[in-house]
Amino acid sequence: MSMLKVMAAAVAAFGVLAGSAVADTYPSRPITLVVPFSAGGPTDTVSRLVAEAMGKDLGQQIVIENVGGAGGTLGAGRVAKSDPDGYTLLLHHIGMATSVPLYRKLPYDTLNAFEYVGLVTEVPMTIVGRGSLEPTDLKSLIDYVKTNKDTVTYANAGVGSASHLCGLLFMSRLETPLTTVPYKGAGPAMTDLVGGQVDFICDQTTNTTSQIRAGKIKAYAATVKERLASLPDIPTAAEAGLPDFNLTVWHGMYAPKGTSPEIVAKLTAALQKALKDPNVVKRFADLGTTPSTEAEATPDALKAKLVSEIERWTPVIKAAGVYAD
Repeated sequence: MSMLKVMAAAVAAFGVLAGSAVADTYPSRPITLVVPFSAGGPTDTVSRLVAEAMGKDLGQQIVIENVGGAGGTLGAGRVAKSDPDGYTLLLHHIGMATSVPLYRKLPYDTLNAFEYVGLVTEVPMTIVGRGSLEPTDLKSLIDYVKTNKDTVTYANAGVGSASHLCGLLFMSRLETPLTTVPYKGAGPAMTDLVGGQVDFICDQTTNTTSQIRAGKIKAYAATVKERLASLPDIPTAAEAGLPDFNLTVWHGMYAPKGTSPEIVAKLTAALQKALKDPNVVKRFADLGTTPSTEAEATPDALKAKLVSEIERWTPVIKAAGVYAD
């Protein structure tokens, strides 16, 4: 073997040993999990449950940092620029994919600026209205919306949010533009819906389930193919008169590009274990969702989901002519 080959082999071996040493001592301090939306919203709720369970397994606290704004791109950009040492992570939802067509200029390359840890959960959505809204079912809501399109108000949690995307689809299907009222997060939007300041919203069950059960808002439909076990009395959109209106909000965990494979593997293992934690399973069920399976909570599965969702949403958003910048 030539001297150059010997040196190359030695360098490679040293790299493997160094990577293993880093993974053995990681994490040695608290980890920051960036949530690119406001505190109290559905993604924040999911993140806090997962962070607590993962922290127990990793032996270090995972601290939530809410970096809201610009449809989640500010928080994602913050993580993309962070040191790839495993101490700054991102938990983002479907907006990771839809920001690609929504923003003509992003501060990062979505598919290549991150390492993939795994899928976390796929949350159903519900179409809900203020408690005093006149329609009693989805068909009458659709008629009401079309008749009163100039005065009906649709709330959303901001450009790029799940509720914004669902609203785009709803208006597209009805071929009826509506007055939209954007908020700085799902929490404030729900507060005003409960208070009767806006008429309706389509949002994740993690944000609507407790209000539906308390009778504070009206539920018209769930945007899934089968009825929800957590809300069995609510018809699916197809049952209620809006066929093929299926929309779930998936969440994934990411690390900055360049994070070592050993650290990513350790994070993936911790995520998979957290998603089997009895408290996480129970709390997710209470919120109308289920944890991702072990096969889904992997880097390959998350990357495949992101690629497919970019392909799915790009023509929808371009057809709507909606841009966030």
